[in-house]
Amino acid sequence: MKLLFDFLPIILFFGAFKYADRNKDWAAAFASQHFAFLVSGGVVGPDEAPVLLATVVVIVATLAQVLWLRLRGRKVDTMLWVSLGLVVVLGGLTIWFHSQTFIKWKPTLLYWVMGGTFLIAPLFGKNVLRVLLGEQLALPEPVWARLNWAWVVFFGLMGALNLWVAYSFSTDAWVNFKLFGGIGLMLAFTIGQGLWLSRYLPDEAATPKKEAP
Repeated sequence: MKLLFDFLPIILFFGAFKYADRNKDWAAAFASQHFAFLVSGGVVGPDEAPVLLATVVVIVATLAQVLWLRLRGRKVDTMLWVSLGLVVVLGGLTIWFHSQTFIKWKPTLLYWVMGGTFLIAPLFGKNVLRVLLGEQLALPEPVWARLNWAWVVFFGLMGALNLWVAYSFSTDAWVNFKLFGGIGLMLAFTIGQGLWLSRYLPDEAATPKKEAP
């Protein structure tokens, strides 16, 4: 359920873009009528309307995530705050300047912020993964370090891959990659790490069980 909540803005962005892309004239008229005050010149063209409307949706969805967590008295993760800041600033620039470039850079900047956090934290004596998972996993220090570096490299490559797709293919292909490629690679990497970590988990079959009195 949490996974769905985390990826909800991306899913809504995808759905809004696909619907608007199939109905470009309607999307342009709708955006010009309701969001003219957000757009330089006050008019949205059919070709730019799908991204602009999808950007409005993802901004609202991310804001709703934060408000939902705050109203329920739950902690808002730092990365969600960062994501909110990036999507509001870059999304706002995309809408105002009629430019897809800004919103296309958002995933890359988020990946690189996360990778930079994993990279810099050990300089201050902290391992982000150990802070998050230390209570569930007892691993040797070198393993924590290798895991940390794996995530640094993964986030760095994901940021670069997003830019390559954004500048080498159509916007429609980038939107598909943003949902299926981004989430798919993240899940595959997480599963791969889980399989690799399984060698360090205690063998329950080898652990003697206490007999009931």
